[in-house]
Amino acid sequence: MSGGRERLGQITGTTPVTARHPDGWSDVRIQERRRGTPAPRDANTRRVMVAQRSRDTAPELALRRALHSLGFRYRVDLPIVGMPRRRADVTFTKWRTAVFVQGCFWHACPSHLHEPRHNAEWWRQKLRGNARRDEETDAHLTLIGWLPLRVWEHETVDGADERVAAALATRGHPRALAISTWTPAPERAPEGS
Repeated sequence: MSGGRERLGQITGTTPVTARHPDGWSDVRIQERRRGTPAPRDANTRRVMVAQRSRDTAPELALRRALHSLGFRYRVDLPIVGMPRRRADVTFTKWRTAVFVQGCFWHACPSHLHEPRHNAEWWRQKLRGNARRDEETDAHLTLIGWLPLRVWEHETVDGADERVAAALATRGHPRALAISTWTPAPERAPEGS
């Protein structure tokens, strides 16, 4: 093998192709798309889609920080037993609880889904498949005695960490039980009033 470019094509099963940048100012090496995937509308759309993270997203990090500040300890990006290529974002292994932080677009949020107009049918099938995969994952986890919990990216961090704590309290987690029984003290009137 003479270099990394040929190797890239051999590893992924596609051939790298040289293409002219849309502005015409330089040649850019891009990789052919996977079979069955429609072409992106433009170079900017492709760049946005390639940049999508599969883990450590902003909503996921915010939830993890909130849970950690409440004293919870957990595992991150743990594979799901018996389901290849599926991972839980936050996992409480002893308490058999798996938390998934879902993006509204990628997981077809019923409240916030904005279906793309370009390649609409392909996207409809893709998003429907993602939702179906989530349901299969939840069914599998329930079958093996785990509690799956789905948190949407549009939820507030406070609401999401309360839902996770409440779910853990049902499993007997001592910190979650302590949090659920704790109520804030009433505010006092300022002295001298």
